[in-house]
Amino acid sequence: MFTFKQFTINQDRCAMKVGTDGVLLGAWTPLINNPYNVLDIGAGTGLIGLMIAQRSNAEQIDAIEIDEDTYEQCVENFEVSPWNDRLFCFHADLNEYTEELFEEEEEYDLIISNPPFYSENYSSGDEKRDQARFQEALPFDELIESAQALLSDNGIFSVIIPFKEEENFIALAKSVNLFPLKITRVKGTPSSEIKRSLLAFCRLEQNPLIDELIIEIERHNYTEEYKNLTKDFYIKM
Repeated sequence: MFTFKQFTINQDRCAMKVGTDGVLLGAWTPLINNPYNVLDIGAGTGLIGLMIAQRSNAEQIDAIEIDEDTYEQCVENFEVSPWNDRLFCFHADLNEYTEELFEEEEEYDLIISNPPFYSENYSSGDEKRDQARFQEALPFDELIESAQALLSDNGIFSVIIPFKEEENFIALAKSVNLFPLKITRVKGTPSSEIKRSLLAFCRLEQNPLIDELIIEIERHNYTEEYKNLTKDFYIKM
């Protein structure tokens, strides 16, 4: 169990536990378009949907999750939260879900995803964990195409990916007319390499706001920027 200031996550049946990546994305994602409805692709524990529920007035926050056990746990985490009337999780495959909603002309003002990312040929021997971690389970081009199909005109599409994938991801998004609005590159410490890229896209081409976020000055000594970003969620911030 992981307890935040306003909600609790049970995660004993989820391959991917609560981690820094999800917290960063949930806290960082721009809400400047005041989204009415939100889609979280690959919900996992439900963490990101819950964070967006806490941060926004969005009336409808949908989440999709392909793994059955994880989906059931996400539903439970949504149901015991203060925002259970706004949070909905579906046991669904992204392509099927996209096709169905596209036909119904449904759109989202915010689409958010902490996608699986190890594209190297590596297996942990745990199929569920691998599915949660590996890009094969949700290729970036499929994710981007679904976002493009379901994003409203003034919508924002927000992801966290490895920094080494940033250039490729931005190029793929540009090919379907989604352009960077904001880019934040994340480092663990001042002297470490950039590890992650937080990317927000929209349909309007512009000069994106680009900055850097450092998490810790040294072990467990967090930077002011990281504290400010996460203080509404972490109990000890």
